[in-house]
Amino acid sequence: METPVDAPIKLNGLSLGGPGSGKGTQCANIVQHFSYTHLSAGDLLRAEIRSGSEVGSMIQSMISEGRIVPSEITVKLLCKAMEESGNDKFIIDGFPRNEENRIIFENVAKIKPAFVLFFDCPEEELERRIMNRNQGREDDNLETIKKRFKVFVESTLPIVSYYESKGKLRKINAAKPSQEVFEEVKYVFASET
Repeated sequence: METPVDAPIKLNGLSLGGPGSGKGTQCANIVQHFSYTHLSAGDLLRAEIRSGSEVGSMIQSMISEGRIVPSEITVKLLCKAMEESGNDKFIIDGFPRNEENRIIFENVAKIKPAFVLFFDCPEEELERRIMNRNQGREDDNLETIKKRFKVFVESTLPIVSYYESKGKLRKINAAKPSQEVFEEVKYVFASET
């Protein structure tokens, strides 16, 4: 599988954290302050679901079951979004979610992050946030949230450890109020770019 990305891409960072940790909120702040394109793997997957395509139906089924969508599908959606963005600077949140995602993304897209923001937050706080955010997302229910936490611990925390071993992890205390978290993000992001 070849990458659909033809232009040189500068991927400064990835944003990882449990569901409800504020990844999307902080990435939106980064876009506003640093002019990067924010790509959310989850948003791209949900857009594909809304498209009504066969792939979208398969994605819907997997998300409803709390499972991770196959890496090839997510990488293809990310690469397409990067190519269509008109920008060459990106921060991707919610991806990679497991080792297979990481390997396929790095090998197919030929992109490695300069750093990885890890939004660290206790599970109880994550659950409280998700149950209170009321975004109307189908996966924001207690049963699916529990499955998502389990997947995060089993599949994504090893990715966090991988990037830590490579010296790329920047841990952010995400249990604080959003603006305080962003002050920490700005410091890390400014020193890395």
